[in-house]
Amino acid sequence: MLQSLDCGTFFSRRCIWVNGPVIVGAGPSGLAVGAGLKQQGVPFIILERANCIASLWQNRTYDRLKLHLPKQFCQLPNFPFPEEFPEYPTKHQFITYLESYARHFDISPNFNETVQSAKYDETFGLWRVRTVLAGGPGPGHVEVEYICRWLVVASGENAEKVVPEFEGLESFGGDITHACDYKSGENFRGKRVLVVGCGNSGMEVSFDLCNHNARPSMVVRSSVHVLPREVLGKSTFELAIFMMKWLPLWLIDKILIFLAWLILGNVEKYGLKRPKIGPLQLKNAAGKTPVLDIGALSKIRSGEIKVVTGIKKFSSGRVELLDGEVLNIDSVILATGYRSNVPFWLKVKHRVFDVFLPLSQMFLLGSSCYVTFQ
Repeated sequence: MLQSLDCGTFFSRRCIWVNGPVIVGAGPSGLAVGAGLKQQGVPFIILERANCIASLWQNRTYDRLKLHLPKQFCQLPNFPFPEEFPEYPTKHQFITYLESYARHFDISPNFNETVQSAKYDETFGLWRVRTVLAGGPGPGHVEVEYICRWLVVASGENAEKVVPEFEGLESFGGDITHACDYKSGENFRGKRVLVVGCGNSGMEVSFDLCNHNARPSMVVRSSVHVLPREVLGKSTFELAIFMMKWLPLWLIDKILIFLAWLILGNVEKYGLKRPKIGPLQLKNAAGKTPVLDIGALSKIRSGEIKVVTGIKKFSSGRVELLDGEVLNIDSVILATGYRSNVPFWLKVKHRVFDVFLPLSQMFLLGSSCYVTFQ
């Protein structure tokens, strides 16, 4: 390992040669890649901007979260879930599992290290990955440059929260929370809450609010596929995986939509319009994950969760909807999703080959792993 030090007034710089891949992200994808390399005796380093593994799960998920898929579809390579774990492990059980996975394979990421840029040097055939290490010695941060032949991007699709702009939101005056900061409905008891978004997070947050005697209204701005989590005691996802061995996606989608109609009924009469493209095809084409119902639909049917149209503008303690209805509300929760931050730091002008994790990982974790070869 070679190092060079540039003693500046604010930044100190180091240059480190890595005799193997640099992996960006210490979530499930990054850990799985690291374990595979470890078993093959390939050296590597993992760079993680947070202070822990799986920071999305540890820091930005609500308390009642469980895996949406059975545990056999969510376990990482060569390390099954403990037998005593339920079929759908809780958030805390999944975090415990990931921490055990890292210990088992002796994976020690470089924490608190944020990638600023990653560029491929065509002259030397090497990647140059520049990072900033927070909390380093001295008055400022430590700037590091890693030189390597291979780069693995495992930072996921949910690195940064999406906060849309709404007219008048600054004058609303009540609490405004993104779903990544929502933990429980306990603090919303008796409150009128506007939940913006109808994906898995929007549905589950609305459901949790109901269970804490809040009064949620859920904004449905676009079409959404709602599927039952199970069909005749079997996971809907497990059924889809089985059918994929024999049938094309378009036909599987038709079967899934029919089963959803049979079990859940016509959800469109409650304001949940289905997309024209089937759930699996839509996931492949646009990355939009279908909602697996865990109880929110029954609350919508009973009127405990009110489905409303898109937002026109906010004002003090109120929101005006596109259909002209005006709601008096106390709080707003933005279940408006996340986006990848990779385009901001991965500087690539040439072709990049994408190697994705199994569909089960993408379906559940919303994350994918990109391996770049040059």
